[in-house]
Amino acid sequence: MIRLAFAYLRDRPLMTALNVLLLAFAVATLVILLSVSTQLGSRFERDARGIDLVVGAKGSPLQLILSSIYHVDAPTGNIPLDSVDLLRADPSVRQVIPLALGDNFRGYRIVGTEPAYADHFGAKLAEGRVFAGPHEVVIGAGVAEALGMKLGQRFVGSHGLEADEGAGEHEHSPFTAVGILAPTGSVVDRLILTSVQSVWDVHGIAHHHEAEEHHDDEAGEHHDHEAEAHHEHEPNLTGREDLKPEVTALLVSYKSAFGAVRLPIMINRQTNMQAAVPAIETARLLSLLGVGIDGARAFAWLLAATGGLSIFVALLAAATAREGDLALLRIMGASPWQVFGTILAEGLIIAMAGAGAGVVLGHAALALATRMFAQLGDFGFDPFALPPGEGSIVLAVLAIGLVAALIPGLRVFRTDLVRTLARTS
Repeated sequence: MIRLAFAYLRDRPLMTALNVLLLAFAVATLVILLSVSTQLGSRFERDARGIDLVVGAKGSPLQLILSSIYHVDAPTGNIPLDSVDLLRADPSVRQVIPLALGDNFRGYRIVGTEPAYADHFGAKLAEGRVFAGPHEVVIGAGVAEALGMKLGQRFVGSHGLEADEGAGEHEHSPFTAVGILAPTGSVVDRLILTSVQSVWDVHGIAHHHEAEEHHDDEAGEHHDHEAEAHHEHEPNLTGREDLKPEVTALLVSYKSAFGAVRLPIMINRQTNMQAAVPAIETARLLSLLGVGIDGARAFAWLLAATGGLSIFVALLAAATAREGDLALLRIMGASPWQVFGTILAEGLIIAMAGAGAGVVLGHAALALATRMFAQLGDFGFDPFALPPGEGSIVLAVLAIGLVAALIPGLRVFRTDLVRTLARTS
């Protein structure tokens, strides 16, 4: 029965290939949409887990979330260093992690922060140690693998958050890799971590007195006076104001639910900063993406239905053209169910070929898109990951193939063998 079905399909190769291609395009579209929506949603949720609030410069709250949590957009600006102590002194705040952005190494962002940032994502050291001294960095697992970086390697960061040959390099302040993180499956894998002070050093921002104010008040006060006295006597030959130590954003975790009620309102109304809630902005982003994805998904299912209709027309025409052959099979001893199964097998084979080709085509297109569009790589998108619903798509397409073959197959039971043979002989 299966061999006979294959023989009938080979008898009309062009029509068979077109039907397979139509279903393959539909399945590929559905696989792409399912993979993108599933992986993006999962990545958004995983990277934002445990971060209740992001504080940064005024601007778009969505841009602040994208740049500070997912590291895929430009920051909204910088905020005063005093904001770190302001939030850490709040009784409803459990943790504040500062971020200082501005440079990259071959497209991978260099993030000035504290060791607590890696701990937040559960990152463990695979080699080396945590950064402690000036210009020491810890490399994310994905960065180390992509660039082949090793412990002790020295490199120079480039200005900007994306690789740009025209951007200036900070040749005067090379970094040294002192640690490599184990893979976490989070945004940390794609980052290079260093201290906030190292980021200030690279940009020529004096910060000695600020650091001492935060870590050693008495000694710092004495040193501050000396530093201020020194600066007072130092002529400003450039005529520009000295850059002040600032941070790009703060990742805040609440100690109590009271903070969620009071803190965002206080920051947005009483300061020059903005507070963005990751859960709200991420839900808004997924909602915006969801409208487009739903529309494309509806189009893909319409394409699959068109493929099923095409199979139905092809099998119906073939069954009509082969009425004489099918009647002869019945006369030679084939049962109606065997002939019916042959036609069903034709529809199922076309659907299987279309579904298989569509899955391969969809993942190949995702792999190509990941290489062409850096944003997908920034999200850690895996083009060959199998989303949970992919099997359901394949089963649905097989069902379409069977249903499309059902009506042409049922004609076998209504065939009058004598009249059919007399008409076709």
